[in-house]
Amino acid sequence: MSTTDPDALLGPADIRELAAALGVRPTKQRGQNFVIDANTVRRIVRTAGVGPQDTVVEVGPGLGSLTLALLEAADRVTAIEIDDVLAGALPATVAARMPDRAERFALVHSDAMTVTELPGPPPTALVANLPYNVAVPVLLHMLAEFPSIERTLVMVQAEVADRLAAGPGSKVYGVPSVKANWYADVRRAGSIGRNVFWPAPNVDSGLVALVRRDPPRTTASRSEVFAVVDAAFAQRRKTLRAALAGWAGSAASAEAALVAAGVSPQARGEALGVEEFAAIAERRAG
Repeated sequence: MSTTDPDALLGPADIRELAAALGVRPTKQRGQNFVIDANTVRRIVRTAGVGPQDTVVEVGPGLGSLTLALLEAADRVTAIEIDDVLAGALPATVAARMPDRAERFALVHSDAMTVTELPGPPPTALVANLPYNVAVPVLLHMLAEFPSIERTLVMVQAEVADRLAAGPGSKVYGVPSVKANWYADVRRAGSIGRNVFWPAPNVDSGLVALVRRDPPRTTASRSEVFAVVDAAFAQRRKTLRAALAGWAGSAASAEAALVAAGVSPQARGEALGVEEFAAIAERRAG
């Protein structure tokens, strides 16, 4: 693989110049904050463990800062971009700055939440700077649709990162934590300062690393398990006997399912791991 020109990556001046030429103003509605620091995107690629064997899918590439750093390291990169202007400009940016890698880049102009197939070989890694308002649904959708994704590294709002990586018993443990854990081992993988973005956000960002593993062994389907998770956390303060009454048909049925699964009916959702939710789903009474 060829080594690329160190100046191929985008710096602050390049980003502003590109944005001005395209008439792009980052919008709050899409949660757009562009990374303007080459060292940060290289660090993300390094932390993600991306190498020449990888086909990487990137969601929300924006002006291409991370895309170029990924192309430097991976075999190929497919970017999914919803914004018309950004999607239109990205292939030209790649061709201009990394001409010898351009044929290894593909763009899917679409909403990531509707993508069910990608061009080229199946992706082995997902690396993305996800807008905070869609970070969790996009991450879960991609993991569900593309089982070939072995490793994921996402940059999200720090609070979302904490929630995704939280374990049972933690105050911020909840639906995103359990559902992410269905697919992968999840951990915090670092923090990102505000000054590497344009515009600088008023929140901190964090990196979350996910390594795919087999889901819990259960006869219940994923959607059946996720229904229990949603019900358990819809009323966090309630015991599971009460919180799962609607799901099970009655509090007594909920209690029977919990006891059969070896879970105390007095426990709360935040005390349970994904395996226990799977066990409850399996033993739904009635």
